[in-house]
Amino acid sequence: MFCSMPRDSRRLFTVQISVYFFLLFLSLSASLACCFSSSGKSFGRKMMKPSLLRSVHSALARGSSHLTRRGYGSESVPQRKVVILGAAGGIGQPLSLLMKLNPLVSSLALYDIAGTPGVAADISHINTRSEVAGYQGEEELGKALEGSDIVIIPAGVPRKPGMTRDDLFNINAGIVKNLCTAIAKYSPNALVNMISNPVNSTVPIAAEIFKKAGTYDEKRLFGVTTLDVVRAKTFYAGKAKVPVAEVNVPVVGGHAGITILPLFSQATPQGNLAEEEIKALTKRTQEGGTEVVEAKAGKGSATLSMAYAGAIFADACLKGLNGVPDVVECSFVQSTVTELPFFASKVRLGKNGVEEVLGLGHLSDYEKQGLESLKPELQSSIEKGIKFANQS
Repeated sequence: MFCSMPRDSRRLFTVQISVYFFLLFLSLSASLACCFSSSGKSFGRKMMKPSLLRSVHSALARGSSHLTRRGYGSESVPQRKVVILGAAGGIGQPLSLLMKLNPLVSSLALYDIAGTPGVAADISHINTRSEVAGYQGEEELGKALEGSDIVIIPAGVPRKPGMTRDDLFNINAGIVKNLCTAIAKYSPNALVNMISNPVNSTVPIAAEIFKKAGTYDEKRLFGVTTLDVVRAKTFYAGKAKVPVAEVNVPVVGGHAGITILPLFSQATPQGNLAEEEIKALTKRTQEGGTEVVEAKAGKGSATLSMAYAGAIFADACLKGLNGVPDVVECSFVQSTVTELPFFASKVRLGKNGVEEVLGLGHLSDYEKQGLESLKPELQSSIEKGIKFANQS
């Protein structure tokens, strides 16, 4: 067993065993000293405390578990290729880094119109599982996409002060259309995670492009709305004075302005917040992107938090593909939860992508009002995307 371990694992195991016996030797020495010296009696009592040996055993157990994961777990983890389209951009670079750190990724393909070789070379030096390749220019897009399990699209121009997500439409819609045409050709079975804004329109664009190509599968197309969930959790935890790691807040609707509807009535743990506090939290969640754009004074948008959110959702998709049960995240998908053709709600992920689109659950009166208010704007954004995709 020891000889079959990787070299690094054998070295770590040897060090841990040595430390264990060294501490054990100190304890036994102290015990013997206790028998021959009254001054050693106190020393022996301190060194022979049961907590010491428990700590040593605990450390060794943790180390053994770590060795098992490092030395023997990799063979059972499926090979998964993740592609990032727009990898050299403000979201793409930190997202590429985070995906390089994900142990579920075996192959990471980075694509952009320029700058990708440098990004790929940089993160390829990180000693994690995945192999990294950079692709640059339209002529290499097909090669980047081939054999992919998940394609993440953060490509496009960022928001600037005074811009709404819809202001980005004319530029980003064309980028998404071209990329999805390539996905349909080179990687029709991949899960597609759409980050490019406005998501309320770019997801319908992608759906129409895939339909034209005969490759559309509603279970494999996702609008990444995880950043809204991340913000809702953070803001709620701060107001309710609860540990943020324990917080869960579903966010439904869309991914822009009033179409973002956090369901704080379903938040856990319950914070017993007043209605005015709930309204303030809702507004801050809806305007979170604007808050960052203004704070950066025209020099950027929410690139880092979006990369984090994108990595969280991609990780959930990977777990679903690998058969991990009960993986649930909010996402903007084709839906029958409302009369709208696309809607963000909780989604159970599985080996084929969407396993189940979950319902909204019980809503407060304030949330019911918000739901009805968001529908016209969301419907308009969806129709705008469909119309664009069907233009010649």
